[in-house]
Amino acid sequence: MAAPDVIVIGAGVVGLSAAIAAQGRGLSVVVLDREGPAAGASAGNAGAFAFTDILPLASPGILRKAPQWLLDPLGPLSVPPAYALRIAPWMFRFWRACAPARVAHSTAAQTALMDLSKAELEAFLRESGTLDMLRKDGNLQVYEGEAELKASLPGWRAREAHGIEFHHLDAAGMADIQPGLAPRFSHGTFTPGWYSIADPKLYTLALAEHFQRKGGTIERLDVVALAPQGDGIELRARDGASRQAAKVVLAAGAFSHRIARSLGERIPLETERGYNTTLPSGAFDLRTQITFGGHGFVVSRLSTGIRVGGAVELGGLDLPPNFRRSEAMLAKARTFLPGLNPEGGVQWMGFRPSLPDSLPAIGRARASARVIYAFGHGHLGLTQSAGTARLVADLLTDRPTAVDITPFSPQRF
Repeated sequence: MAAPDVIVIGAGVVGLSAAIAAQGRGLSVVVLDREGPAAGASAGNAGAFAFTDILPLASPGILRKAPQWLLDPLGPLSVPPAYALRIAPWMFRFWRACAPARVAHSTAAQTALMDLSKAELEAFLRESGTLDMLRKDGNLQVYEGEAELKASLPGWRAREAHGIEFHHLDAAGMADIQPGLAPRFSHGTFTPGWYSIADPKLYTLALAEHFQRKGGTIERLDVVALAPQGDGIELRARDGASRQAAKVVLAAGAFSHRIARSLGERIPLETERGYNTTLPSGAFDLRTQITFGGHGFVVSRLSTGIRVGGAVELGGLDLPPNFRRSEAMLAKARTFLPGLNPEGGVQWMGFRPSLPDSLPAIGRARASARVIYAFGHGHLGLTQSAGTARLVADLLTDRPTAVDITPFSPQRF
């Protein structure tokens, strides 16, 4: 059996999107994944195409909030004591990325990738037969008092400079868009350009089906190492099996850096462990996604239910889940949305792959131009999937990339 033109490692939304884009360039493609399609963060995210979310997590604002948040082990940001020493080098890089000049650089790069991803999205959905899953319900960011709104204004001015539409609202204006908020939320900002998908897991599975209908193959295989071999790449699996391909796309999410290490690259990827609870669809009359920014979580409307989730736990890949974090967010949601029925929920925890400057790694490996990295999107994997797929397809076919990928270089650290 002839080796394929491309093997994509990772059957999440980024990997499958890249595989479909490569197919569209006439390449034969195989996708390998340790568990199968939509098994990781692509299954349990909030379902948002957050194109207006151009500001990096690494910013002076997060540095101001972080000390207070870290004091609460169930708050928006936590580091389990058992992981604190291990993550210290990553946190130092994160702190350096919060410098104003670096934030400006990251914001410009993030905006370019967001613009590309938005421009590519609807054509990609149409090609993959998933356009009917797209929703354009916007996002409502809510604030507890005028002081919290004022503190957010520099971020909104940065978005305004990039042409992002938004509307500041009082309590009455918020009630017109989303009834049922607790009175403590007196101000809000609505961004109509915030899209969502009906259900992220069903969407990713639909991409897998489309890829296979077009002749692609998906196999379960736990790839642990890559090795350049003449005019191709050898992929070595944990069980001793191996595969050959002319080129490889590494899009294995939070596990990607372990595989990249086999090529001699140490990429500082860490794992933001995200938690949520998905309630039945009738749990609340939700009309738009609601972001409780001061508390680090969102409530989103899916075709399969109401999802309450978010927060950041920097705890790596091996510690057991702490579902008290899901319970804490759900308890807050009950207070913030008095009409919410908290019964019948399903809890979930997943790994978001995050780099210290909040930008993904998109580009060629140092050891071989035949290996292309596409990972580290943090909270924005779904959002940036179509744009990343376009860039990967450009690299696979040696075309100029649609945007400058220098800021996303895997060797930038």
